[in-house]
Amino acid sequence: MNAGIRFCLLATVAAFPFVLDAAPANSGCELKLGMIGPLSGAATSWGVALRSGAEFGAAEVNKTGGLPVGAEKCKVSVVSYDSKYTADGAAAGANYFASQNVKFIIGPVGSPEATGIKPVAQRNGQITFSTAYAKNAIEPQFPLAFHELSGPATWAPPLAKAAKEKFGFQSIVCVAPNDQGGTDIASVDAEAYRAVGIKASEEYYQRGTTNFAPIIQRILNQNPDAVDTASSPPGDAATMAKQLREAGFNGVIGRLGGPGTAEIIRAVGGVEKLGNFYWLEIVSTDDPGVKALWEEYKELMGQPAPDNTLMIPAVASSRLLLKAISKAGTIDDAAKVAEALRSLPVEDKNLGKGEWTGQKIYGINQELSFPVGMGLIINGKTVGVQKIDTVEAR
Repeated sequence: MNAGIRFCLLATVAAFPFVLDAAPANSGCELKLGMIGPLSGAATSWGVALRSGAEFGAAEVNKTGGLPVGAEKCKVSVVSYDSKYTADGAAAGANYFASQNVKFIIGPVGSPEATGIKPVAQRNGQITFSTAYAKNAIEPQFPLAFHELSGPATWAPPLAKAAKEKFGFQSIVCVAPNDQGGTDIASVDAEAYRAVGIKASEEYYQRGTTNFAPIIQRILNQNPDAVDTASSPPGDAATMAKQLREAGFNGVIGRLGGPGTAEIIRAVGGVEKLGNFYWLEIVSTDDPGVKALWEEYKELMGQPAPDNTLMIPAVASSRLLLKAISKAGTIDDAAKVAEALRSLPVEDKNLGKGEWTGQKIYGINQELSFPVGMGLIINGKTVGVQKIDTVEAR
């Protein structure tokens, strides 16, 4: 770990948040950037990825001497909070951040958290940048809530079409948790498959399930050509993929939901055993700029980046948020920073040009949109990531 990084455990907080200070800036001004997400449980890898992206964004700024805000340069620190992937946890995190004068938050990750945090953050005057796939991930009545990436209504239709063309399956089961974090995604995925002529059904399980045998049996009883683990947490999806293969399922496995491919490959025992697999990549990972980010992270942070691509939109949103804070000239007025955010063009040095979207789907244009990708493993061999255009859906 770099000498410039220190972790401070706040023992009085039950959720055990911690503060990361990156390289010091030449000023007494300090900007606390919050990060909220699951740092325990099956969705831990998502929270760790989001935290790593925020930390990298802070370290980039601190390397240059701090963030220019008015006449000062501010040191940026990252304060993390474990929401445990729950609505109550996210709401509690927003209130904890308020007690620490944290006005700008990267996260939360999932739909339950987004539901819990939006009204509390609005009341506290806090900007959030969630990755939730909920149908109401952002809403006009919460103008301080922004979205880091495109949701399933944008990418599911073109990905379902591409998957059918590539693998030729005619039936699929979409499986996910039985809360908003699952139903809002699996239902959209299923409808996208039906729209391209695929027979699609849905299966839901209780979040926190550890015994997936009954779910696997229900899926197998339907004799589908393919199974889509949708937005199931990485740990759950990995277990289901492993058990499907062990039970003799030789069909296609898909994942039109959150990142977690590396975890699934490890659980199954390698790409050869995984066989035919396709998945959403929230950015086009074969793009040279995206590939460069992993090396930039390792060089600056002194350790490899997490192998979860959710880190990438967290980096992009952190960079844009910090740029907006600088433009607004304040570390206290979230409404003024939100106004500056809306005026900024969407462009990232690693991801290239994107756009603000969301009006068509959410009724508010506060979603960062970059091209997505579809990763492919065909007959046990990694093929790569196909860039998918989502213009029509946006």
